[in-house]
Amino acid sequence: DTSLVEVNSFSSSMPVSPSSMINQYKFEEEPELRDLFITVDDPESHVTAIETFITYRVVTKTSRGEFDSSEYEVRRRYQDFLWLKSKFEEAHPTLIIPPLPEKFIMKGMVERFSDEFIETRRKALHKFLNRIADHPTLTFNEDFKIFLTAQAWELSSHKKQGPGLLSRMGQTVRAVTSSVRGGVKNRPEMFTEMNHYMETFSQKINVLDKIAHRIYKEEREYFNEMKEYGPIYTLWSASEEDIADSLKGIASCIDKCGKATEKRMAGLSENLLPILHEYVLYSEILMGVLKRRDQIQGELESKVDALANKKTEKDMFSEEIGKLEDKVECANNALKADWDRWKQNMQCDMRSAFTIVAENNLHYYEE
Repeated sequence: DTSLVEVNSFSSSMPVSPSSMINQYKFEEEPELRDLFITVDDPESHVTAIETFITYRVVTKTSRGEFDSSEYEVRRRYQDFLWLKSKFEEAHPTLIIPPLPEKFIMKGMVERFSDEFIETRRKALHKFLNRIADHPTLTFNEDFKIFLTAQAWELSSHKKQGPGLLSRMGQTVRAVTSSVRGGVKNRPEMFTEMNHYMETFSQKINVLDKIAHRIYKEEREYFNEMKEYGPIYTLWSASEEDIADSLKGIASCIDKCGKATEKRMAGLSENLLPILHEYVLYSEILMGVLKRRDQIQGELESKVDALANKKTEKDMFSEEIGKLEDKVECANNALKADWDRWKQNMQCDMRSAFTIVAENNLHYYEE
């Protein structure tokens, strides 16, 4: 669908091999601009009387002046990452916050607390923090700094300073109230186009995600059948001297096909499935961001309507409207800048993932 690639598409002069493209994307700007490097590694299992959970080591190296030290090492569990994401959404409702892996990622494919599950989650958490570190606004968020530097007890104490229950309920009620009033009347054309784009993108990325998982499942079934199929020819060759060499040749061929299929499956699970699923989650996040932008504008429109219907209290309403106009403008500008940045990252990620998969398929069929 050309509507998904026309805007902000990359120039034809850009290198298309995955390695050169990724190098251009990552390293051209890094030496001068990057001053925050984060690694998530060393998963550790904890068993208590109440629960079993995994913590991950988060190592941060930085040259920023607002940090007291140049290097930090803390341990964080998945719930801490969820808390951080919620703080970003609270502070920056119209910025595109990168997704976290779900509680049970790739359901049906891996067991919880298996090595594969933990490694898949570790990679996703590593990517989440580094996407935040590379973001021009989110990287300077105070809660992000605390997340990277505070010891466990300090973070726990900081979490308790969040908004009280009544405040949170009030925010929820306001959000629900503004969402049920109906659509905004004068939404700028740019944001209407964004909504249409995301509806199409969401539909297509969800289909791609489902098909990719189905292909992976079929490849795994095919691989398991070949593991059973090959040895049969080896056993058969022992009782058929005249065609023993031919039967052994077939067994060897099936074994080679099995190894090639296993390598292809690894390529899918490492290079394609995580990217597609990340952008499935991104599509949900973006729909939410666009809805929150509409809610801010809806609040402004309701105040303007109220002012038109009231003769008194004009001064109070005018002041409120002025503040809401500023809020809408800030929301629009934040989303515009983030939208362009997100699309460029998305197109780069997709191009890289699909190119790697295409090259892996070529190698597979050559083998």
